[in-house]
Amino acid sequence: MSDLFQASGLQQSGPRPLADRMRPTRLADVVGQDHLLGPEGTLSRMLKTRTLGSLIFWGPPGTGKTTIARLLANETDLAFEQTSAIFSGVADLKKVFEGARVRRMGGRATLLFVDEIHRFNRAQQDSFLPVMEDGTITLVGATTENPSFELNAALLSRSHVMTFHSLSQEAIDSLLSRAEETEEKQLPLDAEARQVLIRMADGDGRSALTLAEDVWRAAAEDEVFDAGRLQEIVQRRAPIYDKGADGHYNLISALHKSVRGSDPDAALYWFCRMLDGGEDPMYLARRLIRMAVEDIGLADPNALVQANAARDAYQMLGSPEGELALAQSVVYLATAPKSNGAYMAYKAAMRDAKTSGSLLPPKHILNAPTKLMKQEGYGEGYQYDHDAPEGFSGQDYFPEKLGRQTYYDPPQRGFERELRKRLDYWDKLRKDRG
Repeated sequence: MSDLFQASGLQQSGPRPLADRMRPTRLADVVGQDHLLGPEGTLSRMLKTRTLGSLIFWGPPGTGKTTIARLLANETDLAFEQTSAIFSGVADLKKVFEGARVRRMGGRATLLFVDEIHRFNRAQQDSFLPVMEDGTITLVGATTENPSFELNAALLSRSHVMTFHSLSQEAIDSLLSRAEETEEKQLPLDAEARQVLIRMADGDGRSALTLAEDVWRAAAEDEVFDAGRLQEIVQRRAPIYDKGADGHYNLISALHKSVRGSDPDAALYWFCRMLDGGEDPMYLARRLIRMAVEDIGLADPNALVQANAARDAYQMLGSPEGELALAQSVVYLATAPKSNGAYMAYKAAMRDAKTSGSLLPPKHILNAPTKLMKQEGYGEGYQYDHDAPEGFSGQDYFPEKLGRQTYYDPPQRGFERELRKRLDYWDKLRKDRG
């Protein structure tokens, strides 16, 4: 049994890393992607036909994308070529395409594996299209980024996207057991430390094997590490979190939806995950302000005050003390009554503003500073609300051609219960005086 992950096909001198020595030689040996390689998996069904279309492998690092691409080539008797968007340009691709054409004339097709394919620009991605369409290559591109955002629509339309999952703790544990068989010795960890190492791997099989190798190197004969000693030896692996990519958007989405769903515990967890991953606290402060106006609004007008105050406190205190103010705001927003009434009203009013043209206000609410404007009827019939009974005239302020509209419909939650009562009362007065 060999490593989960592909290295170059060249013979190497000197000691090989454990992850390289344990690279699988059969698809059946790959762990953690049963939805693709299990009996009813997507790739398994494709392989039954002995044909393969172009594919995009999308998933986190260390989940077997490169290994599976190489093994697919073996299963379908395709020549395997590999390149990386980090090190290759158009000239390099042209050489690969030409080699594939020559190989095809000799009767053998080529599977071209492109690592980090999302790093190619639009023109470079377009260069794949002709050789995909004429059968010169079967493309397998690997990416850790969302293909919908990072790959050209034309390339996506010619490919089948396969989503790879982070390895479960059970899959990581299985890898460690295989490593112990390969090394013919047990990991020098007690039960708790083994679980800590599995969590440190964070779903990345390659990382799990690298951590295991570090542990074996550090252990003296008959020494067994507990969780504390393990962390001292290998340090803590940084969380998988890219502030400019999918990890960023996934976690802020989780934080926002946890606040909207009134779950302060989950909201705090995602908030801390982002901080721990190196997120800018001021970015989080801005997002909390957005949550206050989008998802709470006038159900609790103090939510916006709290969010702004947390931002100001962070700016005053800095890190790490100021982060507590942001955490307090997270809890306040998550526990506040929720309403998107003002948000939806704004969107509805904006739709009408964009589609109704340049409608003028009704003349009775226009000022008439000149004699001509008075003659034209400007201001005629205007009722000063402060002089009206109840301080409410009930006049119509919409353009005549548009007619009266209702945008704001507050729910019976929080402070908006009171606003609902006011609006209903004014609506009754308006009808009575109409």
